[in-house]
Amino acid sequence: MRAGPSAVAAALLAAALALVLAAGCTTSREPSRNDDGRSASQQPSPSGSTSPSAVVGSVLAVKIDNAPGARPQTGLDSADIVYVEQVEGGLSRLMAVYATKVPKAVGPVRSARESDLELLGQFERPVLAFSGAQGKLLPLIDRAPLDAVTPEDAAGAGAYYRGAERSAPHNLYVRPGRLLPSAPGSAALTTGFRYGTAPSGGTAQPSLTVRYPAARFTFTWSASRARWLVSTDGAPTVTTDGTRVAPVTVVVQYVKVRASGFHDFLGNNTPYTETVGSGKARVLRDGRVHDVNWKRATATDGTDFTTADGAPVAFAEGQVWVVLAQAPDTAQAP
Repeated sequence: MRAGPSAVAAALLAAALALVLAAGCTTSREPSRNDDGRSASQQPSPSGSTSPSAVVGSVLAVKIDNAPGARPQTGLDSADIVYVEQVEGGLSRLMAVYATKVPKAVGPVRSARESDLELLGQFERPVLAFSGAQGKLLPLIDRAPLDAVTPEDAAGAGAYYRGAERSAPHNLYVRPGRLLPSAPGSAALTTGFRYGTAPSGGTAQPSLTVRYPAARFTFTWSASRARWLVSTDGAPTVTTDGTRVAPVTVVVQYVKVRASGFHDFLGNNTPYTETVGSGKARVLRDGRVHDVNWKRATATDGTDFTTADGAPVAFAEGQVWVVLAQAPDTAQAP
């Protein structure tokens, strides 16, 4: 397990995150079609060459739209890790991380958030595919220790394209093969996650629901598939080819969700999800729910999950969903 990127990268990330606090609130509006920042008018060609931004050995993280109009998504079942985070209006957005597979297409792609920089600090120079961001956040993203690739950045490379089945902003897709030369492999998943035998104990539980202010996720155990079937807002979560999304391990990580220094184009404050620190979590695997602790010392570290007596908690081999949920004893700051 990697301790973290270099001290220089850690310092750069810390400095970049500090800058956002000085930026303050903004009422800068996103484009009228509700797409974000730099990608607003970009209509990339469906053909081109590999992006010059590709970094050998890097994971690919894609910000994926999870609004009702964006479902079903494409390529979600191929991700090694899917992070679920709260965004404006109590809605949810996904960040899928790819290391062992590179699907043909992923999307719909949407905008990045401030919290993503802290979350992505655990990886060595990750490639972040997103459709843009709030104007004052873009310089912060540019200075972060990651390789940010929007449609504008990859213009001419054929990495992004617009699907014909939906209207903007729910129709932007990325071809991961144009951003990564190849799948970097599991060694690039420097998350701190351990895999192996399930911890002892736990409670048999057929399903568990996690609620956001304006979204909910239900994970239902399928003994025949040995996986947790995902439902979003009461409907089965499937991909565009009809595949039911079904991770082998689900982590409900209770974190502090506070107000950030940014707003969306409607003036809604953007929540900031703190993934550095410690707290409680629930690990769902093998049809059982385990109450555990989590700890992440810095943004360049992975996250440790342990039992009450301090023993490491192992996940099942396969896709992991991490649902970042508001801790019950915290509240969003004004």
